[in-house]
Amino acid sequence: MDDIKPVELQEPLEELARDPKRFSHDLKFPPPEKIRIYDDTLRDGEQMPGVAITPKNKYELARELSDIGVHVMDVGFPYVSEGEQETLRLVLGGRKRGELRPDLEVVCMMRSTKGDIDATVRVIDQLGYRRDEVTYFIFTSASDLHVKYKLGKTLLHRDGIPESEWLELPVKYYREANIRMMCEAIAYAREQGATSIEFGGEDGSRADVDYIAEIHRQGLKAGGTRPSTPDTVGCYSPFAVREYIPAIKAAAPEAPLVVHFHNDLGLGAWNTVMALGSGAEVFTTSVNGIGERTGNAPMHQVLLQLRYLFGIEIPNFKYEKLRTLARHLEQMSGVPVQPTEPGIGLNVFSHESGIHTAGMLIHPAIYQFIPPADLGAEISYVYGKHSGTLAIEHALRHAGIRPEPELVNRVLAEVKRIREERAERSDFSDFHRRYYDHLNRMGLTADEVVDIAKALTA
Repeated sequence: MDDIKPVELQEPLEELARDPKRFSHDLKFPPPEKIRIYDDTLRDGEQMPGVAITPKNKYELARELSDIGVHVMDVGFPYVSEGEQETLRLVLGGRKRGELRPDLEVVCMMRSTKGDIDATVRVIDQLGYRRDEVTYFIFTSASDLHVKYKLGKTLLHRDGIPESEWLELPVKYYREANIRMMCEAIAYAREQGATSIEFGGEDGSRADVDYIAEIHRQGLKAGGTRPSTPDTVGCYSPFAVREYIPAIKAAAPEAPLVVHFHNDLGLGAWNTVMALGSGAEVFTTSVNGIGERTGNAPMHQVLLQLRYLFGIEIPNFKYEKLRTLARHLEQMSGVPVQPTEPGIGLNVFSHESGIHTAGMLIHPAIYQFIPPADLGAEISYVYGKHSGTLAIEHALRHAGIRPEPELVNRVLAEVKRIREERAERSDFSDFHRRYYDHLNRMGLTADEVVDIAKALTA
């Protein structure tokens, strides 16, 4: 028996429904081939409380990221642990063997100190790779709050000034000392064989824009190749992005600009899109948006907004694999994706409402504007108290059962009865408890830390 097929539209769809990309704006995006996706899942993503991904799983994730089409991959601080070193070994080895794309850029993080640079270089040497096979991300801070109160004592020690002067010295001193420290680190990395050097200051969204511009100008003069400005605490608004990113870009127009946004106000993806339309060429992101606090700009959200609102498709990116990638990271990280998460959630292409289901069965465009096949998905229907007769007819036809009206009505009544009975019996308190117990057990508690200390000193 034939299944219900969508009607054939007699007019072009764009004449029947306004294309979401049809609106006026003054954003100036780079050509799609110039936009670079910079994945932070292996480093910043893993900083999500309780998340710990093994080097083996990180490598499997790296292979998927390479295959799906990211351009840059941050593998973290390779000198801090054997696990991080193993991750770097696996990633560089995979790239050499052709399991990862040869053009995949690998980034190692380090502070603006010779000690961090030396430690990174030693790891690369020990692994048997050239020092110029990775990008060195040398970072400092940008906001006056960070520069004076987080880095202040470090800067004083470098200049031989006693700590007693810490609170009395003006911000101007700390700004100048901070730039000197960063530039010396960049120059030193160059001397050690680095050819690709990213640099920038934390807490850029709360920093003086003129100071960020100076950090970028001086960093390039010292030998850096790519400035980066992060919204470390996630407080940027799209309006602030539109005001400040052009000014930051203007300070170093010849170099690609990296932007990094967190999601504390739910704006990580949209701020990223606004930044790309305001002068940035490289954007950091993480799979499923995992990361510290509320996470990083979610990869899927940024890419879907660019594609379906601005018509920007990243060449060779495999959008149809986003949902599979999301499922795999769920398994590796232990962090579930919300069913309503745009593009990748379980419910994105699912319908129960009788009105919506009826419309979808006439034509999918009635209640969906993203074709499910674009994301490797299919439309599905859930049957319950909100279902209508067309949904039941569809299910019966699909099973080869003739949908006689009387049968359809009886089945529909029974479906609603069963669903409401289940709702009466439902108690989600146990599921709720187990869900939060799972999340809380991902990391160690303070009591466990104290118990470890007691055991070690017994």
